[in-house]
Amino acid sequence: MSGSGQKKIQEHYDTIADVYDHHYDEHRGRRYYTHLSTYILDALPQTGKLLDIGCGTGLFVERYVRDGRTAVGLDISRKMIEQARRRCGVCDYTVGTGERIPFCDKTFDAVSSLLVFSYVRDPEAMLQEAYRVLKPGGAIAICTLGKKLLTRGIPAIYHIGEKMNVRHVVMKSFGEHYYDREEMYQLFTEAGFSDVRVKWCSFAHIDMIDPLFHLAQKIEPFVEKRVPQLAYNICVSGKKPRK
Repeated sequence: MSGSGQKKIQEHYDTIADVYDHHYDEHRGRRYYTHLSTYILDALPQTGKLLDIGCGTGLFVERYVRDGRTAVGLDISRKMIEQARRRCGVCDYTVGTGERIPFCDKTFDAVSSLLVFSYVRDPEAMLQEAYRVLKPGGAIAICTLGKKLLTRGIPAIYHIGEKMNVRHVVMKSFGEHYYDREEMYQLFTEAGFSDVRVKWCSFAHIDMIDPLFHLAQKIEPFVEKRVPQLAYNICVSGKKPRK
């Protein structure tokens, strides 16, 4: 990612760090985020040390360490990390990006990333870095918005929100890129990961108004199983081979 692009993202998340949890840890946001994070947890090992790329305010690392596991959060925003330390002080945190991870080779048993991958300008570099810091046999799992008919208009909405100076967690245009199943599978396999699995999940999107959200939540299991092309998020997992 270019220096200007990183600076824009860092400044945005510094600005909204104090309201981020109101978006993803209350009401609809909590149900939406919990649903996505469950997919990620299920793909990761039951023990070991995790690196969470784009950890934000520590929502996922807090959930990961509840069963006695350990985690490190990585985020571009210092303000988000400050919030994460308040939320989950037992975890370690550092400032950085997934495209240049500041850790040694074979440090982690697991790598995760939620709602970040679409904003990464160099996805190949991020996956290569994740592969590098994983121990042989370690697992990676990410979840982000995918390329679907229902998501095509989202960048335009973000751009309008930015022009209107809306102070909102996601109302900012970062030149995001959404991926379909084939693209994600290719990216992961070319990075060296094996046992790559791609799933579509989440029909009850956080930005739906309440009556629609509750209805979507009721039919979500059916959508994910029978008509996944209507789901919003793409979740991908893989393993670093034991050599």
